[in-house]
Formats: sequence, structure tokens, C-alpha cells
Amino acid sequence: MEDLNKKQTGPARPHAGMAPVPHAPKPVTHPDIVPSGKNGTAYWDGITVHLTVEAGIAANPWTKSGRNFAQFYTDRANTVVLNQIVGSISHPVTDIGSGYGVGFMLELMYGSDSRFIPTIGMADGILTGLYQLVPLQTHVDFHTPWLVPRGMDFQIGQIFGMLGTEGTSALTRPFYTYSYAADYIVPFETIGIMSTTHLSDKLDWILGMDAGNSTSFGNAGNNNRPKGTVGIAFSHLMNGKLDGHLIGHFGPQANNSLPVTSAEGWTSAGMGRIANDLMQYNADFLLTYHLSDKMSVMLDTIYMHDDANRDDLYGFITYFSWDLNPSLRLNLRGEIFRDNTGAVIAAYEGTTSNLNAIRNRPFAYYIAPPTTYGALTAGVTYQPDFVNRHLKLGKFTIRPEIRLDKSLNGTHPFNRGATVADPVVRNGTNNMFWFSCDAIWSF
Repeated sequence: MEDLNKKQTGPARPHAGMAPVPHAPKPVTHPDIVPSGKNGTAYWDGITVHLTVEAGIAANPWTKSGRNFAQFYTDRANTVVLNQIVGSISHPVTDIGSGYGVGFMLELMYGSDSRFIPTIGMADGILTGLYQLVPLQTHVDFHTPWLVPRGMDFQIGQIFGMLGTEGTSALTRPFYTYSYAADYIVPFETIGIMSTTHLSDKLDWILGMDAGNSTSFGNAGNNNRPKGTVGIAFSHLMNGKLDGHLIGHFGPQANNSLPVTSAEGWTSAGMGRIANDLMQYNADFLLTYHLSDKMSVMLDTIYMHDDANRDDLYGFITYFSWDLNPSLRLNLRGEIFRDNTGAVIAAYEGTTSNLNAIRNRPFAYYIAPPTTYGALTAGVTYQPDFVNRHLKLGKFTIRPEIRLDKSLNGTHPFNRGATVADPVVRNGTNNMFWFSCDAIWSF
């Protein structure tokens, strides 16, 4: 069976996640690196290729705007979309002698999800319609015998942010839709170097430097000041039942170019040179407790402070998963999320609005007043055996879900649009009740 909880390659990711899938193959983790050159096996024989295709619909009969407010990837209401085609070529970190190991990951994504995960300076803007093409991961991985007995790992290049638990590729998250925190305040992509020091078989120290969220260094960057990541990740505590991490990301993130205004009246996100001194702090505390080999609960607490707009945002997310049988998993999620200024949770009108916001170009959007959001989501992950036993390649997965979003402080941000003259939604509905389903084929 496909591992429903497989995380993107990264030093912190193996320590997070929901309950293990029965009979799923165990991933290779460091520092138990794969041996090479034995029994006639060449290094390049370890290359693996993966492909994931996801399509879905987020049905909301009550929307008047055609959008699901406060959503990135599932923003298009009542529309079947090809969310992603993700293809990767990778090699696990493999022994090359003297305690050293080398691996790599190359991963691309095409689809509607690509609108919200570009990396500036890495082929951004090649396609500008609903379906776009972006690189997701481009990094080289090293294991070294340095400093401590279990050694250190390094990733160099474009990598996923370390915070949060809901991944980008379809099978790295329990639901089709995302939490507020995962969509809006968790750093998505970074370019830089990340190190993981294996202090013990249960504890890792994480330290890294990068160019910032979804941007790069030099002229392609939106702020040339470096950013950093620091934290710890732990696993298999309390008789192997408790995993988690405490990780922070910090640095100036605002665009340091001058603002630009379009003929329609939309303004870019540039702030000028003052942006170099305005810090942004992200912190994530994640705990996963495995009640059994089929059942787990998770608490994810995420916080962000941004000097640029005086934003203080935080989310409390709980998850519950239960493998009812080898083909069926029940997933539940509850979240409370606070946007204290109303400036972060937004709907992006155009297919390039998110890209333009990062690029310091005018972009169309609408937002809500300061709001405390609540969301409850229930769904299942189903891999039908009567289908998969006939497939010669890969697995088929379907994930129906039902979700209720609600303003907990009396605002009305849902199911309406806004205008450039007044982009704040005040006359919408107090809640959004909607139904979603995606279908995934992967190998």
C-alpha cells in the first residue's frame, strides 16, 4: 500500500505525521544510510521515479463570488480542477565511503496548485493561466560523520519549509483542503542550506539559512537579508509513541522595492528599504501521539509575527486518524485561527495574484476584517482494493470530506467578493459549509 503519510524529503519531516499505514514500507532515514557498491550494486541503481496525479472539486452551493474564501489551493468553488501532476527523480542518501553519503531530489509540479507555490527566480511565470508549472524541490543531500557519533545531514538547494505538517504533494496531508495555518503562515519553499545534527537516535538539532519564503537570493529576491531556521525534532519518546518538533523561522520577509500601482487601482506589496529592518517570526510546535499502530492524535500550534504589517497570527490545530482497515482511514481536524489585522487571510482573484504579490507587482485580492476563524473537517482516505488490484502500476486513492468554517467573532467574510475601492468583505456570511473530494493516482 502507498504510504499515506509520506513526507517530502527533509531532515525534520520523518518525525511528524499521522498514524502509520499498516504494511506500508518503511522509508530510509538517516543516519542509517543505504549501502552502495556491495554485491555488484552501483550507486545509480538507487534512482527512483515517482508520479502523482490529483484532481478534485470543492463544492460550495452558497457562494456568490465563485470562490471559497480563505483558501489557496481549493479556492475555485464548484469547479473540477487538475490540482497537480507531480513528478520526481530522487536518490536516497547512499554510502560513498568513510562515513559519507550523497543523495538528491528533483521534483516538478504542473496544475492549479502551482499558482500558490512559486519560487521567485526559479522559472516563475513560465505559465500564467489556471494551470502553471513550478519546481518543488531541487536539492543535493549529504550525510557526514562530523561532530557527533551519529553524524550530520545537509540539504543544499531548493527545499520545503520545515514548519507544519500538511505537505504540498497530495499524499503528504490527510485532507484535500488545508488548514488556515498551513495555507497562510507556514513558509512554503526556501532556497539555502539546512543541517540536521543527530544528537541521539531520538533527538535532532536543526539549523539552516535561506533566502526567505518562496524567493531567492540576488536580483530575483524580494529582500536580500538572509533568514534562518532553528529547532529540534524528536521521535519515539514514551515507549515509541510520541513524535514532534519545535522549529522557528525568522528574518526580514517584506519586499524592499518601492510600491507600484496599476491602472485599476491595485497596489503592489513593496515597502522600500525600510523592509530590510522589519522582521518576521514563525514558530511551530508539533506533537503526535500514537495511541496504537492504527490510531493517532496530533496537536499543531503555529504562530507568526510580522513587523511589516504588525500582524500577530496563531493557529491551534488538532488531528485524529484511525485506520479502520488496510484500505480505509478516518481523518478528523479541528482548528482555531486568529488573524488580528485581517490583512493575511485573503482571496486572490487572478491566476497570477499570488505570484505578483511576491514579485512586487499590483495584484487583485479581497480580505476580511480582523477575524477569529474556526474550522471542523471530517473525511476518509480510501484506497479501493477492487480498483487497485487491477492496476498494473501505482495506487488509486479517493478522499471525500465535509467541512464547516465559521467566524467566531461576528464578522461575515464568506461567500461574497469585494472591489478595488473597498477590498474588505463585510456583507458575506458568517459561515461556509462545503463539500470536497479529490482523486489521486500515484506510483
